[in-house]
Amino acid sequence: MIDLNEFSSFFVANWKLNGDFKFINDFLSKIEIKSKNKNCVIICPPSVYLNYFLKKNKLYHIGAQDVSMYEKGSYTGEISTKNLKDVGAEFCIVGHSERRQYFNETDEKIKIKISNLINNKIVPILCIGETQMERELNLTNKILKNQIINGLPKNSNHTNTILAYEPIWAIGSGSTPSVDEIESIHTFIRSIEDKFKNFIILYGGSLNIQNYKSILNINNVNGGLIGGSSLKIDDFNKIMSI
Repeated sequence: MIDLNEFSSFFVANWKLNGDFKFINDFLSKIEIKSKNKNCVIICPPSVYLNYFLKKNKLYHIGAQDVSMYEKGSYTGEISTKNLKDVGAEFCIVGHSERRQYFNETDEKIKIKISNLINNKIVPILCIGETQMERELNLTNKILKNQIINGLPKNSNHTNTILAYEPIWAIGSGSTPSVDEIESIHTFIRSIEDKFKNFIILYGGSLNIQNYKSILNINNVNGGLIGGSSLKIDDFNKIMSI
C-alpha cells in the first residue's frame, strides 16, 4: 500500500462517467506536475480505462470510482478489489453520494468494500456529506458522524484510509459552504474519536478555479476531491499546483 505520509496534499480527479481514449491522450499531454512539490495526484477515470491510463502514464496515481462488495462469484458486471489490484489501482472512491442515491449504497455495504480494499492494499477514499434538508435542520454533524462510524471497518486507520467531505447539496451546484463552515466541519470530524485526529480529510463539492485557493488553504483541509473541474485540464493544472 502506498505510504500516505510521503505527501503533503492530495488531489483526486473524479471523472465520473466521462472521458475516452482521445480525452485521456489529450489530458496526459497537457497535465502538469511540478516535481518539487509533494502533491499526490490521483486520477479516477471510468474503470474500463484504468489499465490504458496506467500504461500511458507513470507520473500520476490511479484510482477507481467504486468497487464491488463481493470478492468473487456469480455477480454479473461487478469488479472486485482483486480485479482493481491486478490492473494497478492504488486508490478507490467509496460511498460517493451518487452511489448512495442511485445505487442504494448503505453504510454496511461501504464498510465491507473499505475492509476489502485495505486487505488488498488499496487506499479507500470514503465520501461523506449531508443533503440540503439535513443542513437546514442542523443535522450535518450527526449525519457525518454516523457515516464515518458506520462506514469505517476496524482495519481502517489514518495510514490506510482517506476521508472526503463532500456536501451533497454543493455537488455540481456552484455553491459551497463558507471557509469557516468547512474548517469547523473538518475540525468536528477530527474530534469524533481520538483516532480521527490524524486522518487525511479532503474537501469536495463544486471545488473550482474560483474558490480553490480559499478552500485548499484552510488548515484542516488536506486536498480536494474534484469533479467537473478535473475535466478542464487548464483549471485542474492550476488547482493542483497550489
